[in-house]
Amino acid sequence: MKILLIEDDPNLGESLKEYLEINDINVKWLIDDRLVESILENEVFDVIILDLILKYQKGEDILKKIREKGITTPILVLTAKKELKDKEVCFEEGADDYLTKPFAPKELILRLKALNRRKMSLPKVIEIDNLKIHLDSGVILKDGQEIKISPKAWELLCFLIKHRGQVVSKERILNYVWADNPVGDEIIRTYIKELRKILPENTIETYKGRGYRLK
Repeated sequence: MKILLIEDDPNLGESLKEYLEINDINVKWLIDDRLVESILENEVFDVIILDLILKYQKGEDILKKIREKGITTPILVLTAKKELKDKEVCFEEGADDYLTKPFAPKELILRLKALNRRKMSLPKVIEIDNLKIHLDSGVILKDGQEIKISPKAWELLCFLIKHRGQVVSKERILNYVWADNPVGDEIIRTYIKELRKILPENTIETYKGRGYRLK
């Protein structure tokens, strides 16, 4: 799971990032809320954690802008605002969950996982011709025989499955699978080639200069 954390409190942001990463959640922490739109144009996240009291913009305004752009990523509002009217505004603007400070870190993890499951809305097993991809266990079967692929190839496959039918850009793939690691386009081609060896012919389409699409 990859999370965008929009939080301008340096102490809370740092501690949240550390706690989530200990629990195997990839976190991009954004302390400057002015950069939200540019980040979301180039990167894909499973869930967004949004504070309401920020330095440059109101969290409510950011929430509204995200939804007006057609971005459907689940948004969890994490704030000190506890009034019902504040919750009402956020849910009307498209928030998926609302958690007030102070909070139990474990509860945050549980809510994030629930939002991620809801977003994926995928069956536990994806079938492509004679291939069965078990998303829960990470097992791939071809004609009943297990096939092994590298961890990065599995992450790339899951990303393509989540966005099946869509052309996903190389930038989005790099940002999701490799995060902040300094790698180039050639690494994507390497793992696309690995996936094509196990997938039926033409399952992954290349859109030159744009990206890839899983049929």
